[in-house]
Amino acid sequence: MWSRYVALGDSFTEGLMDDIGPDGRHRGWADRLACLLLERNPDLAYANLAVRGRLLPQVVSEQVPEALALEPDLVTLAAGINDTLRRSYDLHASMTALDGAVAQLRGHGADVVLVAFGDPSRRSRVMSSVRDRISAANRATRAIATHRGCYLVDFWGCAAFDGDDCWDDDRLHLSPTGHALAAAAAAEALGLADASWRTPRPLPPPPGPVGWIEGNARWAGRHFAPWLLRRLRGRSSGDGLQAKRATLAPPRCGS
Repeated sequence: MWSRYVALGDSFTEGLMDDIGPDGRHRGWADRLACLLLERNPDLAYANLAVRGRLLPQVVSEQVPEALALEPDLVTLAAGINDTLRRSYDLHASMTALDGAVAQLRGHGADVVLVAFGDPSRRSRVMSSVRDRISAANRATRAIATHRGCYLVDFWGCAAFDGDDCWDDDRLHLSPTGHALAAAAAAEALGLADASWRTPRPLPPPPGPVGWIEGNARWAGRHFAPWLLRRLRGRSSGDGLQAKRATLAPPRCGS
């Protein structure tokens, strides 16, 4: 039974677009996982150092030292998608940084959970342009997990996330349904649950041509344009933000 769980990463682990928890922040799959762990160990303490917009090298340089200071026995480290969206993406540098971080965490006695992300081309033609980068990063992540003795959550090719109900309107962050599935996936990787979460649900029929055009126009105006503007200005959605749970404390699992 783990007693000190620390979550590291970007908006995926921060929990953006999930339901609002008792602390007034989005919950997210890591919060949900912490509540599952709490059912098995009532003395569990949990910290979430993830910050939206962070690149993998930032997670390694900023969050890993903070995590080590908390002396965790379980760490989830999920980052790298933001990196693959950049033309300057350097697979070797990113995976070298990830491997070094995992080596530090394992060297301090923590069990580590890594994440191989899903295939974006299953749902988005726009995102299919980074499919090969994510696939290559996943291969390296799986190799690191094997070499360092880590748990692995592998979303690649998983049809359970194909439904629109798993995603927020921005098409990038998980919805509450998606976060619940991600928590179940992590629980399965840790040997705490079965694989029933993988069973895909029936998908609704796709929208007609008019609905498709209108939907893409709304998405471009509400989400893509602001994201592009931040990129052009060299800004990040996480600028000036701090981790939502910087210290170890019992998970807040109420409604």
